Amino acid sequence: MELKKSEKANLENKKSLFIQIGLIIALIVCIGAMEWTSGQKKESVFDGMTEEVIEEEQVPVTEETPPEEMPPPEVTVTDIFEIVQDDVVIDREVRFEDDETSIDKVVEIYAPVLQAEAEEVEEEVFVIVEDMPKFRGGDINKFREWVQKRVRYPELASENGIQGRVYITFVVEPSGNVSNVTVSRSVDQLLDDAAKEAVMASPKWEPGMQRGRPVRVRYSIPIIFQLE
Repeated sequence: MELKKSEKANLENKKSLFIQIGLIIALIVCIGAMEWTSGQKKESVFDGMTEEVIEEEQVPVTEETPPEEMPPPEVTVTDIFEIVQDDVVIDREVRFEDDETSIDKVVEIYAPVLQAEAEEVEEEVFVIVEDMPKFRGGDINKFREWVQKRVRYPELASENGIQGRVYITFVVEPSGNVSNVTVSRSVDQLLDDAAKEAVMASPKWEPGMQRGRPVRVRYSIPIIFQLE
């Protein structure tokens, strides 16, 4: 059996109408929403606040002033001098009111005893004395001859052609021994050592005498080194 629809029940004929009604309702809702949001505008917290102008503080420039010089303190005289007449007798005696000291008491002062170190005092050295020292019964020339015969010519100095005259200074002690042998005028270290060695090998002398006692006497002799 075939179903038949009524023209009144067919909604396709009213489709355009429904669309128009829906558009009108949507438009009304949009307009109402816009009006409602504009009416509910909240006031801002910062509304009504006025902008204040901040003035810049001017700091004055301070200039350092030098300290004021203080006036010198006043000198006050504390001692009062009393003017005494010429006929007044002044008692100049000094009195000690300390009862602890008396004439009967003896004050003993102990000074520390310093032990002085014994310093050897070097005896005076003479150049000329009453009785000059003697070497084997002769004078200084005899000793010079003895040294010249016994001096050893250094082989290295001979090979290098070193020669000259070395002056030796020495002291004849009161005991007769020879001491303080030094080179007063040098030529070469090799010749100096040879000359000193010959003088230090000297036997004992007869010491020099001054006022009846033996004394120290200084001599200086030349020792010749010559190649033949």
